[in-house]
Amino acid sequence: MPKELPATASVVIVGGGIIGCSVAYHLTKRGVADVVLLERKQLTCGTTWHAAGLITTLRSTENQTWLAKYTRDLYARLEEETGQATGFSEIGSIQIASSPEWVEEMRRGCDVARSFGVESRELAPADVKEFWPLANVDDIIAGFHFPHDGRANPTDTTQALAKGARAGGAKLFEGTVVDEILIEDGRVVGVKTGEHTIRTDVVVNCTGMWAREFGERSGVSVPLQAAEHYYLVTDSLEGVRADLPILRDPGNQAYYREETGKLMIGLFEDTAAPWKVPKIPEEFCFDELPPDWERLMPYLERAMGRIPASYDAGIQLFFCGPESFTPDHNYIMGESPNVPGYFVAAGFNSLGILSAGGAGKALADWIVDGHSPRDFFDSDLRRFMPFQSNRKYLEDRIVESLGIGYQNHWPFRQWNSARGVKRLVLHDRLLAANACMGEAAGWERPNWYAPEGVKPEYEYSFGRQNWFEYSRDEHLAVRNGVGMFELSAFSKFLVQGRDACAYLNWISTNEVDVPVGGAVYTQWLNPRGTIEADLTITRMAENEFLVVTAAFTHSHVFHWLRQHIGKDQFVTVTDVTASWGVLSVQGPGSRALLEDVSGQSFSAAGHPFGTMRSADIGYSRVEALRISYVGELGWELYVPTEFLPQVFDTLREAGAPCGLKLCGYHALNSLRIEKAFREWAHDIGSDDDPREAGLLFASKLDKAGGFIGADALRARINKVEKPLRRLVQFRLEDPEPMLYHNEPILMDGQEVGYLTSAMYGHSLGASVGLGYVRCGDGVDKQLLESSKFEILVAGERCPALASLRPMYDPSGSRMKG
Repeated sequence: MPKELPATASVVIVGGGIIGCSVAYHLTKRGVADVVLLERKQLTCGTTWHAAGLITTLRSTENQTWLAKYTRDLYARLEEETGQATGFSEIGSIQIASSPEWVEEMRRGCDVARSFGVESRELAPADVKEFWPLANVDDIIAGFHFPHDGRANPTDTTQALAKGARAGGAKLFEGTVVDEILIEDGRVVGVKTGEHTIRTDVVVNCTGMWAREFGERSGVSVPLQAAEHYYLVTDSLEGVRADLPILRDPGNQAYYREETGKLMIGLFEDTAAPWKVPKIPEEFCFDELPPDWERLMPYLERAMGRIPASYDAGIQLFFCGPESFTPDHNYIMGESPNVPGYFVAAGFNSLGILSAGGAGKALADWIVDGHSPRDFFDSDLRRFMPFQSNRKYLEDRIVESLGIGYQNHWPFRQWNSARGVKRLVLHDRLLAANACMGEAAGWERPNWYAPEGVKPEYEYSFGRQNWFEYSRDEHLAVRNGVGMFELSAFSKFLVQGRDACAYLNWISTNEVDVPVGGAVYTQWLNPRGTIEADLTITRMAENEFLVVTAAFTHSHVFHWLRQHIGKDQFVTVTDVTASWGVLSVQGPGSRALLEDVSGQSFSAAGHPFGTMRSADIGYSRVEALRISYVGELGWELYVPTEFLPQVFDTLREAGAPCGLKLCGYHALNSLRIEKAFREWAHDIGSDDDPREAGLLFASKLDKAGGFIGADALRARINKVEKPLRRLVQFRLEDPEPMLYHNEPILMDGQEVGYLTSAMYGHSLGASVGLGYVRCGDGVDKQLLESSKFEILVAGERCPALASLRPMYDPSGSRMKG
């Protein structure tokens, strides 16, 4: 180990667990030799050392699965490269299903595995017994085998990564506490440890369960919380062999694996215990937490019932250690939006070992290339809101977050913990209307409305859930009459200043220099020509624009807006989300209703599509924007928050005679998918360009001054005559199966993609989805018309129609008439 700290470094990594060592290793592989890693105590001493070392590769998204697959492949070759054993063994894993619901989920999961390149197969109970002779299979309906999963020794693997990093020139220092991250002019310039300073432009916070506390020192929000995590190791048990596959039993919230001839039983209880300490002790090193036997005993007894021989085995170890978890059970990676040069890799939700290799490579590429190598928005630090670092919020949420991976992943599942963070002005009125509320970015929002006398609560299943018919009625009310959506949770930013127009035109693909009152649908691209945002911009005055985007993109869009302002440009960005409520009145009856309630004309000539006009409703002056995310005639009404209740009441009273129906976000989603409207982070993102997404109409490649990403987009277009992948709309021929997302797309029997979003299309009479089709010869209308398409649903092939144009109102005449 080097004795003297250097004066400078290209990158300083703080934290010597498996994540930090992987980042160091991969940076050296990218040619960054002067990497410094600083560890407060000893490598692996935080949480890495006590991890179970499971390598299960199928994750919930394609890119998270890529992280796990890369990790597995890295661990398999790391010993040969470094000479340091990793303990990696490709023993496979089996997940068992002991209820029809788990069978359905896992069959759908195996469909996803096929799309993501993970081999799997279904097993009969007898097959499970053959793999695991000690297992009780009496209640098992099926098992699901993933033959290329495995296990590794976390400490040995970390040492192998550290050895590889040192061989590449990195310097690793143990027993070195970082006291301060030095920041000048808002960006990282160095670190201070004791009396020594290391100048650097890049710091990576890999401090694990310390990451939130450590980030707070520099004004960086890292929402995670440590919780108690348990496993038991028996005495030696006959029949427990090293080649047994990992056995996962989500019905009993447990996993099982061999541990030097003994049996390890790990628990993921549905109600966890956060580690509530004001601050993690400074001396914490290879430490454990006192176990709560009384709380864990019911879980342990159920888990031991799967392996009855464990009842009679002695217990060598009952372990309780801290693991850090995030509010949404996804990882935290990427650069801080408010402190350039400050990167984070933490909060891996007890999945750090299986993701460390991929996460280290992704962060190294991110640092060296200046951008994420893949669309990791679901893991990106920028997805979080500042309130999510609130200690009370985290302690309450992590109670649920720890065990969620071993619970049914129901479609439309809602979080139960830490709710009510942000409430709409109309919250009480919506509850009185029998709204069933969901949560997005902390907002309580109406997902659907129950009829009078029906309790507005979810009853989850993989089929038609209890709200299906109610949401259908909302959907059809918008198609055939008039409906009203409460959309105040939309994020809204006011962009002002003498250079506001020129600035927005530079970051937007569409032409933003429109007359006052004009609204523009546009994307924002990165310099690589792929999509970073999808939103609308309305010109409120000569030097004033309103940017409106989805609530969950708030932090990302806000910081993208601010970070691209030139030093000589006079532009201000103000978050006005809480200042304006939004009521969206949509459907063929919307014009008559708004004319009746306002006494003003909403005619096509006087109020054309894509324009905003002032209108009086009740006692309020509102801004009425003629636009639609559902494909119908309609307006979004922007109402000063203090007037919102009165405007809402006025519209409901005036709309009662014509059947105005309150509609929720589930109906909004089914309506927009029928119309093939895209949603960012689902159907489009930084892996997709506008041509692939079918949005090239909103990219004005010839506009004066160009825009960010224009040259890269033009080059992508010129490279091939037809896109090699293209977003396509699908409708099942059979009206019964339910689509949600990630279902594989088959073209002439071959897998060519998967659905990015899906819902039941009540107007089209079957499930409808959007998904990218890949073809080496290019994707166009002719290919779709000459090919046979099927969607794989829980192992069953379902014939489907495919179209590049929206299947509902392809001309758009209904919303523009």
